[in-house]
Amino acid sequence: MTPNGSGMPVLELRDIRKEYTLRRGVLERLTRPARTIAAVDGVSMAIPAGSIFGLVGESGSGKSTLAQIIVRLVEPTAGQLLYRGKEIAMLPPAERTRLRHRIQMVFQDTYSSLNPRKRIRRALAEALAARGVSRRQMTDEITMLMRQVGLDPALLRRFPHELSGGQRQRVGIARALAMSPEILVADEPVSSLDVSLQGQIINLLQDLNRELGLTIVLISLDLAIVARICSRIAVMSAGKIVESGPPGTVLVTPSHPYTQTLIDAIPRGIAGSGRTDEPSASAREPAYEAAAQ
Repeated sequence: MTPNGSGMPVLELRDIRKEYTLRRGVLERLTRPARTIAAVDGVSMAIPAGSIFGLVGESGSGKSTLAQIIVRLVEPTAGQLLYRGKEIAMLPPAERTRLRHRIQMVFQDTYSSLNPRKRIRRALAEALAARGVSRRQMTDEITMLMRQVGLDPALLRRFPHELSGGQRQRVGIARALAMSPEILVADEPVSSLDVSLQGQIINLLQDLNRELGLTIVLISLDLAIVARICSRIAVMSAGKIVESGPPGTVLVTPSHPYTQTLIDAIPRGIAGSGRTDEPSASAREPAYEAAAQ
């Protein structure tokens, strides 16, 4: 299934640039001026509402920095970030705070993204409390979130280290969903998982896109995954977008040598690496993952 966005950009990036100052030794501070490096260099793109938008590139290409800018964990050095046509930097503080809830992130590392000292129930309860959910509604909301990501509510009593990698990533997705987001930025959400679990998480993201109309920005090194589920992709290299468009165009007839290099690096090719015949989450699994998994 390929998601269909409405075509209207829910989020636009215009000439986004992020610079970092290079560290200098004590003597260099006296003899050399500060130097900067651009992790993101003039990126412009539009993300259609309701779509799954893929952002691909090698490690160090600037993908994760761009993801952090989108969710406003990092402020850009220059450029504009627009939400439904309004520049976010120009919004009143209260509206910017509400918008922060509308754009959530799922992180790559399932260990560090969850507090090891907090049970799963508490991690979800804190996210719901930040959204303003009352204590009376809390239990029902937490149970709904667990079911939404295919987890047994019995797991709420556990700590993160007592869960499998796939279960922890589902909890991370549930915590993001607790804020009722409109945009979900998934930063390499399956790269730390076993191959057997990767398809399950990708199917879950597809289900959420279809059932909730959730706009997903999927950041991945895996061209087979983005070819399978994304309606549009952008290829990033050295902080710049070098090519963008529908995956059927970008990955079949690439116009930039860097894109061709990424394709050539796949041992069996895009079609050979994809899991296009993998059954959906509902057909492949019981209602919830086994609590003992």
